[in-house]
Amino acid sequence: MTGILLVQLGTPDEPTKPALKRYLRQFLSDPRVIEVPRLLWWLILNLFILPTRPKSSAEKYARIWDKEKGSPLMYWTKRQTELLQQRFPNIPVRFGMQIGNPSVKSVVREMIQMGIDRIIVMPMYPQYSATTTASATDVLFQALMKERRVPAIRVVPPYYDHPSYLDAVAAVVREELASLPWTPEHFIYSFHGIPQKYAQRGDPYATHVVRTTRGLQQRLQFPRSKWSQTYQSLFGRDEWLKPYTDDKLEKLAQSGVKKVFVILPGFTADCLETVDEIGHESLEHFQEAGGELLHQCKCLNDHPKWIDAMEKIIREEGQGWLPNPEENVSARLPESTQNLAGKTHQQNDILA
Repeated sequence: MTGILLVQLGTPDEPTKPALKRYLRQFLSDPRVIEVPRLLWWLILNLFILPTRPKSSAEKYARIWDKEKGSPLMYWTKRQTELLQQRFPNIPVRFGMQIGNPSVKSVVREMIQMGIDRIIVMPMYPQYSATTTASATDVLFQALMKERRVPAIRVVPPYYDHPSYLDAVAAVVREELASLPWTPEHFIYSFHGIPQKYAQRGDPYATHVVRTTRGLQQRLQFPRSKWSQTYQSLFGRDEWLKPYTDDKLEKLAQSGVKKVFVILPGFTADCLETVDEIGHESLEHFQEAGGELLHQCKCLNDHPKWIDAMEKIIREEGQGWLPNPEENVSARLPESTQNLAGKTHQQNDILA
């Protein structure tokens, strides 16, 4: 039996200092994320970062936390899973978080207990980086190391230039632009950054970013003088991939640009880095430098074209494992299997 697993980074359980301390400890302990000698980093993390950073991070999460929906990343990941389940009614579709809950480990174990012996895994990162995609597969295979019966695994490759993904991003951008009561003077493609030394060591992330930007420009056709590609979410003192988003915003404002539209193609769901970092902090930075309006384009979230793209990408990777969508699969499967999708949906709600 085949199952589908979406792997997302994760989110704290609540916007509080204790929850953020647990989240940051797990996240920043990942050697894929922080490539520093372990003993040295353990001292830095526990003596300098964890005593102070959780409080400020909790304040940021509190700004974006919805009383009913909770974390945007969790809400949209659940929504994507539910909509994808509708596209694969006889195939269990689940999601697991690298950091926090529901953990990849717990979800994989439940899928194995359900009788699933083949899993198609989709990391929710269009552009490959060791800090994201490789970290996701690390978590996955570490979980499998604890299992006696390991299912066959297919991991969806990076889809940074997949036509359906690019079409979906372009569709979101066009709809957001159509809804604006003002006309942007400049467009920024902002991607999460990584340290320059990671790229120098062979991480292909920057190349994937360029390919994504090129593909989107072919579709959106902004004038060359009216767009820029930048990197955000800096951490630590190392040099990161440049140009930095906030530096570019400052220069634009100083040059007289008053209205900016920020596109976030590297994020498949809205999260702290999009809603707060760009929609709140970068807006303030832009305005302090003389700018006026900054629109944070929403991410792919549950846009129909993105759900179409996810289905297409998964079907391409799942050839031979997934039934043809035109086949009447229910007529050939035992009743227990036909009911599996409904049980899976209920378990997702319990885990969330």
